[in-house]
Amino acid sequence: MRYLSTRGHSVPQSFCDILLGGLAPDGGLYLPESYPQIGRAELDAWRKLSYADLAYEILSKFITDIPAADLKALVAKTYTAQVYCHTRNGGNAAEITPLTKLEDGLYTQELSNGPTLAFKDMAMQLLGNLFEYVLDKRGESINILGATSGDTGSAAEYAMRGKHNVKVFMLSPDGKMSAFQRAQMYSLQDPNIFNIAVTGLFDDAQDIVKAVSNDAAFKAKYKIGAVNSINWARVAAQIVYYFQGYFLATKSNDEQVAFSVPSGNFGNICAGHIARQMGLPIARLVLATNENDVLDEFFRTGVYRPRSSAETSITSSPSMDISKASNFERFIFDLVGRDAAIVRQLWRKVDAGGNFSIADGPFAARLPSYSFVSGSSSHADRLATIREVWARYGQMIDTHTADGVKVAMQQRIPGETMIVLETAQPVKFAETIREALGSDPARPIELEGIENLPQRVEVVDASVDQVKDIVARHC
Repeated sequence: MRYLSTRGHSVPQSFCDILLGGLAPDGGLYLPESYPQIGRAELDAWRKLSYADLAYEILSKFITDIPAADLKALVAKTYTAQVYCHTRNGGNAAEITPLTKLEDGLYTQELSNGPTLAFKDMAMQLLGNLFEYVLDKRGESINILGATSGDTGSAAEYAMRGKHNVKVFMLSPDGKMSAFQRAQMYSLQDPNIFNIAVTGLFDDAQDIVKAVSNDAAFKAKYKIGAVNSINWARVAAQIVYYFQGYFLATKSNDEQVAFSVPSGNFGNICAGHIARQMGLPIARLVLATNENDVLDEFFRTGVYRPRSSAETSITSSPSMDISKASNFERFIFDLVGRDAAIVRQLWRKVDAGGNFSIADGPFAARLPSYSFVSGSSSHADRLATIREVWARYGQMIDTHTADGVKVAMQQRIPGETMIVLETAQPVKFAETIREALGSDPARPIELEGIENLPQRVEVVDASVDQVKDIVARHC
């Protein structure tokens, strides 16, 4: 399997090469030259597999430059009940991503049972093991530069802490994450972990990461890599739980399901789009945003209009406070028939602070074939949904999952099986849970008092040069 850039100027690469590189040299994102097609026989066989074995079968379609035995061992090391032990609602830890039934045909899928209690662990734990394996094989080192709106940072740092030949420089918006999220990141004292708080929003931090990654000389000199969802390996790992959720919610492969996905950077739902392209019987993908409804606006109107930092709202589902969704470029690449010239043309407008529309163009007719529907949620909606799910089903959900449930309820068709992807455990957003329910969410015993631990973070302006200076200083 080879990988090409959404902007077309990069020579096709192997998986291990793009694993370490992140963005393509032309500023595009990598995708496989074609999506593997999964037939009925394979679906039938996969239905019986453990999560680790299912992950191996799917990932081996995309990773052909790591020996099969080695890949199988890396996947088995990653997806164990010991790592994903924070199950709630009576879920089976051996299933890794168990379903919680709310009512007939309506489920949440637990994706937050890993060490940082967020769905980002599902891919990041694998990424940490892949990085260590490839770097050791090549005798190389790497400096990870990433940006987080909340959960990516802690998931990356917990996955990479103590790994051979890896340093992590993680940018986050100063003061914009929950106290628990900040504590998870900033309390780490590992010598290979560096936290940088940017005075601005997530989009400012993400723009810095892209600017550094696009500086070819700096990137080469300091061996800069990426763990944000611009890294294809993150998306590939997330494809697995769509298959697992489908198998757990259905009795045969003749059935179809819908997935409702809280969406900020479009990586999570992009994995669902690819699973559907591979042949998984997904009837619809329901995209849920918060008040920052750029993606909802696109799927309703055909207009992609990223907001400025000043226009981006700070909300109670902060991990989705994003106006420029990096992974959206991957979907548009597919939508326009994988024509890189068109993608370059559209993103020249986006990178210049503009927008684009497909509403009146030749691609508008293609959009319905991808079966996306969307909706948005407000703070008041969030509180009401958390209260309703608690009152009706006895289940406590976090703020982002609440956005997914709210839009799922809004878009659900009678008789449809709907799976809402849970994104985090409620303790990560205790302030809003307290506001909604008047009580504190439970937390794993090992995370008690984490907010009181000493924190280590460097605050900087939204400056590419300041971030480069920190990287250079520590490398």
